[in-house]
Amino acid sequence: MTTGFFGDIERVRFEGPDSTNPLAYRHYDPDAVVMGKRLEDHLRFAVAWWHSFAWEGGDPFGGMTFERPWHPQNDMGRARLKADVAFEMFDLLGVPYFCWHEADIRPEGTSFAESLHNFESIIDYIGEKMQTASTRLLWGTANLFSHRRFMSGAATNPDPDIFAYAGATVKACLEATHRLGGENYVLWGGREGYETLLNTDLSRELDHLGRFLTMVVEHKHKIGFKGAILVEPKPQEPSKHQYDFDVATCYGFLKRYGLENDVQLNIEQGHAILAGHSFEHELALAAALGVFGSIDMNRNDYQSGWDTDQFPNNVPEVTLAYYEVLKAGGFTTGGTNFDAKLRRQSLDPQDLIAAHIGAMDVCARGLKSAAAMIEDGSLEAARAERYAGWDTPRAKTMLDGNLETLSAMVLDENLDPQPRSGRQEILENLVNRFV
Repeated sequence: MTTGFFGDIERVRFEGPDSTNPLAYRHYDPDAVVMGKRLEDHLRFAVAWWHSFAWEGGDPFGGMTFERPWHPQNDMGRARLKADVAFEMFDLLGVPYFCWHEADIRPEGTSFAESLHNFESIIDYIGEKMQTASTRLLWGTANLFSHRRFMSGAATNPDPDIFAYAGATVKACLEATHRLGGENYVLWGGREGYETLLNTDLSRELDHLGRFLTMVVEHKHKIGFKGAILVEPKPQEPSKHQYDFDVATCYGFLKRYGLENDVQLNIEQGHAILAGHSFEHELALAAALGVFGSIDMNRNDYQSGWDTDQFPNNVPEVTLAYYEVLKAGGFTTGGTNFDAKLRRQSLDPQDLIAAHIGAMDVCARGLKSAAAMIEDGSLEAARAERYAGWDTPRAKTMLDGNLETLSAMVLDENLDPQPRSGRQEILENLVNRFV
C-alpha cells in the first residue's frame, strides 16, 4: 500500500534523448557503462531529506507554501508518513542513496531525552524500510544550526553546556548512521563562526572546534564505523564568517589539529561560488591535497548572490566538475547528493519528481562528457606539454639547488626566457567540443 502522495506517477524509466516525456530520463541510464563502470556507480545519486521532505517552502519574506500531509512536523505519526513518502520517491526515481539530519526525520521533543527517543524510534522505522528497499544511506549528519540554542555556534559556542549538547547530538547521529550502514558522516559548521570579533575569542573557538572534531574521529573508531568523516566548507551564511570557509581553509584547519588523515571534505557547488571560487577549483584542490570525499550538487542564482540551493541545470559547469572527480579516481564512499530544493512556487508532487529527473539527466550528461574528454586525452596532453620543461634533468637540478645555483645558471647560460601562450581560448574551444 502506498501513501498516494505521488498519485499515478510511475517509476521513472530511461527513454533516451529523443523522449518528450517530462517524467522520463533522457540521459541517465543507470546501466550504461562509462569508462568501465555503470553510470549509477559513477554518480551515486542521493536525495536530501531536508530539502525534499522537511522544507516547507518559506523564505525570509514569507512562510510556508508547501502543504504536505506530514505538516506540521511535530509528531511521530507524521514523521513515519514522511518516511513512507520518502521511500516511495526513492523507488520512483531509482536513486541508490539518501541523506538526512536528525531534525529532518524526527520531531523535536521537550527534552534531549525525548528528542533522542523520537530519533531512535524513527531510525528503527527507516531501518525496517531499508530491508525491503534498494536505497541506502550515503550519509547522516546533525543539525547544529537551526535551533536557537545554536545561535552562537555549537562546538564553538561560548557556553560549554551547548558544546556538550552538540556532542551528545553528534554521538547519536554518528551511531545511527553506523546502524543504518551509512557510508559517510558529515559535519557542516553552519554557525561555527562569528558575527563580530568584538565578542569573539577566535583562538579559543578554533581550539574547541578542533577538539570537537577529534572527539568525533575518536568515537568513529570506538564504535567501529568504517565510513568517512566529512567536513563541508562554506564561507558565510548563516554566520558572517565561518571557520570552514573553503577547501584551503579546511585543510589548514585539519593540518593544525592533526586530522588531515582522518577527515575528508564534502564539497558543495553553491558554497564554492559563495567563497569566490569555481566548483571545479575546489574539487581539484581537495584532490591535490588528498581530502576529496563527496559532493553536494546544486547551483546558485548568479544574480542574487546568495546560496539559493537550486537543482543543477548547467551541463558545461557540471562537466568540468565531474572531470575533476574522474581525474581524482571517482567516488569511493562519497557520491552526488542533491542538496537542492524546489522553488517555493513549485507546489506539486510532480514538481519534486521532475526536479530530480532534470538534475540527474544534467549530471549524467556532464559525467559522460567529462569521461569523453578524459578518453580523448587532448586536454591532459596540452597540460603536459605546458609543463614538459619540468620533466627534464636540468629542471630537476634547479629544484635540488638553491638561489645561488639558480643565479649562477641564469648568468652562465645568459638566460633570457620569453613568455609562452597559455592557449586558454583554444582549450575552452576544446572543452566545448564535448559539451
